[in-house]
Amino acid sequence: MAAKKSSTPNRGFKVADQIQRDLTELIRELKDPRIGMCTLQAVEVTPDYAHAKVFFSVLVGDADATQEALNQAAGFLRNGLFKRLHIHTVPTLHFMFDRTTERASDMNALIARAVASRSKDDDEA
Repeated sequence: MAAKKSSTPNRGFKVADQIQRDLTELIRELKDPRIGMCTLQAVEVTPDYAHAKVFFSVLVGDADATQEALNQAAGFLRNGLFKRLHIHTVPTLHFMFDRTTERASDMNALIARAVASRSKDDDEA
């Protein structure tokens, strides 16, 4: 017997995208001073919608303090999602700091240094 397929393909991605949009608005309403200027990068939802990993980056502020504040506000944010989303199960939120932008910046610096040292070697030769 074939496995049952979802009635709507990519529904998980659509739900994750909607969660990301709604959370962006809800986080702006938080009054916690520990939450700096943060940007939600991505949301990953489990297939049963029980849990969602929310990846964020911080433009201004401390990443650890922001992560702690967001995880403490997760219940409030989940309640706000419950009022906005029209799905049976609203996931438990787990906020995680996304270091992708830091790694990309480090890689760009390494590449720039390598290119500079190579052009310096070419000039000396």
